[in-house]
Amino acid sequence: MRNDKLIPGTVLVIIGTLFLLDNFNYIDFDWFSLFRLWPILLVIAGVNLVFAYNHSGTATAIKIAVLVAGMAFLIFNGIGHPHHYNRHNWKYAFKHFDFNDNESDSDNDDDSDSTDTGSVSKNFKSSNHYQAAYKPSTKQATLNISGGATSYVLKDMTTNLFEADTKESGNHYSLTSTDEDDAQTLDFDMNGDNNHRHGFVLNFGNDKSDKAYLKLNTNPEWTINVEAGAAKINFDLSAFKVQKVKLEGGAASFNVKMGQPLAETTVDVSTGISKVVISVPRNAACHITSETGVSSKSFKGFESVGDDEYETPNFSKATNKMYLKISGGISDFKVEQY
Repeated sequence: MRNDKLIPGTVLVIIGTLFLLDNFNYIDFDWFSLFRLWPILLVIAGVNLVFAYNHSGTATAIKIAVLVAGMAFLIFNGIGHPHHYNRHNWKYAFKHFDFNDNESDSDNDDDSDSTDTGSVSKNFKSSNHYQAAYKPSTKQATLNISGGATSYVLKDMTTNLFEADTKESGNHYSLTSTDEDDAQTLDFDMNGDNNHRHGFVLNFGNDKSDKAYLKLNTNPEWTINVEAGAAKINFDLSAFKVQKVKLEGGAASFNVKMGQPLAETTVDVSTGISKVVISVPRNAACHITSETGVSSKSFKGFESVGDDEYETPNFSKATNKMYLKISGGISDFKVEQY
């Protein structure tokens, strides 16, 4: 009996079933347990390769046993103990990203400089402030954010054009501003010389992932571009005039609340393995184009108007419209109305 397709096929069936059960709220699965425990998938794949040309009953039994044990461990941690590693003061994060970051932390928590002696490298947590002045002539503003391993929160307003308060493992952010007649462009980036941008860091202490709390001015029309690799994005843009949002991430979590659209507002989300929630006003005219592969998706309040095309009932007659383009490999996509 040929069983070379048994292991990958079973893995896809299990992951697909978890997506469906989670999407329909039968379970509450912590998808980022997959990122914390991804070496288990390597072990399963490795065993399958070792016995790729061995079709004996013993080889099949070994492959099935490793598969069952590995997937059971992943499911147990994702459903029963989603924060198991934090309780034991472990952090295993790709590109030094803490997938269990809690946005409810305020700026008042203790981030005094300290040395994490249990880490592969020394991490120094520091708090820094960045800002760019607002020019009354500015009509258009562009914010480019680059850098993963960070939790980005944007919900507050400022009389400056832009402000950011960060909690960093070293001073590795930079802010540059380019001004034109009626436009300003801001680049908020991680510096290339920071060693946490590459590879991963294994921490045994209680150090928290980097955080950036952002503020924007409400006057200009904004274009926001985020290229963040492994990151956690929590943006409340309902108070701002947003012309375009582009979000790119690999292993990321995106939670974005949009306000009323301008004459044309676009939201473009491209991910690898991520959880994406986009919230739009209930009366906003919206069109969705989805290229979601084997990902799960939920677009409540939208009507199907073609292959992978969805619209709100009021879309064709509306003056102001929002266009959402969502694409990803294995992700959980949700567009909801508020």
